[in-house]
Amino acid sequence: MAAPPSNALAKWEKVRSFALGLPGAAEEFPWGDTVVKVNKKIFAFMGVTDGSHPLGVGVKLKDEALHAHALSCPGAEPSGYGLGKAGWVRIPLAGKGAPSAEVLCDWVEESYRAIATKKLIAELDGR
Repeated sequence: MAAPPSNALAKWEKVRSFALGLPGAAEEFPWGDTVVKVNKKIFAFMGVTDGSHPLGVGVKLKDEALHAHALSCPGAEPSGYGLGKAGWVRIPLAGKGAPSAEVLCDWVEESYRAIATKKLIAELDGR
């Protein structure tokens, strides 16, 4: 298995740290993948870093413009297992035209806001 490109791994680490810094966020490892949850619900699929799959992030984007922007990234696709129908998008982190860590963090925050309680969102907004 090839190691992920270092720039993609650095981006992944930045996005993961951002996600875990959101109020009430917790990391879990179902199916061997890294996910970040709030209120026991996933808001970011982080995948695996062992090189067995390309590094990517899965987020739920309800905003149509953000959703369209995410899907326009090279290699991006609606998430599998029917999640794409609910607004989930998987975005690769490596390759030409891949979004920056800053853009990915914005999308992770948007996904968080779609799933977190009003109380946690108010805590986030108060920061």
